[in-house]
Amino acid sequence: MVLSGKALALFEGIRKGDRRALARVHRSDHRSDARELVSACARMPRPRSLRIGLTGTPGVGKSTFIEAFGMLLINKGHRVSVLAVDPSSARSTRMQDLSVATEAYVRPSPSRGSLGGVARNTLDSIILTEASGFDICLVETVGVGQSETMVSDMVDMFILLLQPGSGDELQGVKRGIMELADLIIINKADGNLELPAKLTRAEITNALHLMIPRRKSWTPKCLRASAATGYNLERVWGSIEKYFEGLRESGEWDGLRAAQQEKWMWREVNHLLMGRINADEAVRAFAKSLEENVRSGEIPPGIAAERVVDKFLSSYISQKHEFK
Repeated sequence: MVLSGKALALFEGIRKGDRRALARVHRSDHRSDARELVSACARMPRPRSLRIGLTGTPGVGKSTFIEAFGMLLINKGHRVSVLAVDPSSARSTRMQDLSVATEAYVRPSPSRGSLGGVARNTLDSIILTEASGFDICLVETVGVGQSETMVSDMVDMFILLLQPGSGDELQGVKRGIMELADLIIINKADGNLELPAKLTRAEITNALHLMIPRRKSWTPKCLRASAATGYNLERVWGSIEKYFEGLRESGEWDGLRAAQQEKWMWREVNHLLMGRINADEAVRAFAKSLEENVRSGEIPPGIAAERVVDKFLSSYISQKHEFK
């Protein structure tokens, strides 16, 4: 694939670490040009970056934590990108210091209406920022449920932020999200919340003992920290370094990256097929007509799905012949 014109200029800018070039790619409405650019960047030889996902319960201070932690990493000589996955809104970032840091690139959520579309764009953004020399990529989930699963499939390590809650916090966390976490951080562990944070950490640690670790080289841990005071942020980074050291020494990292690529290929296939089915008015109308039969039990869901797919394939083939 040979790049030319605007795409080539953007590629050269990205390769040189120009944040303005990254911003121009993200603002571009030319999807085909962006795809070519992402493909070119994906083939660039470069050191493997650390892809870290972060999620947290409402009010946990996620943005404050990411900013404080990101600045710590920059002070250690790293280049940090922060990407958000939120299908509901293109919210402005509250990370004021990180946003203007020359060694950081902060991208607020690209609002595209669907979680699949936003997550796909985020995966492209990871590739682009890595090509631009950012060696640590923090992917922030803003939604709940499905967004955590999607982000966990595109990162190497998944971190869950919780508030001191002395039991209440643990009750509000879905077991599925706990099982995704490689590291759990009790944020706001300072002042009057220091004791509740200790109690919450003890309860979370006990809960982790009942779960099967996702990695053979790592047992999930729970730490207390405070983004406001900087308490234990160094220890958080130390644990992250040990996690990646284990992945590297065990050989799991190669398999993890390969599995990420495979999962995202099939997610993309499903997303593209659904997009094309919804774009075909005749197929969309046909599918709509089957919904009542499915709701009433007259037609099993599986049979209805087969009919929709057959209708789409028939329509697609006929369109191909029509334009020959």
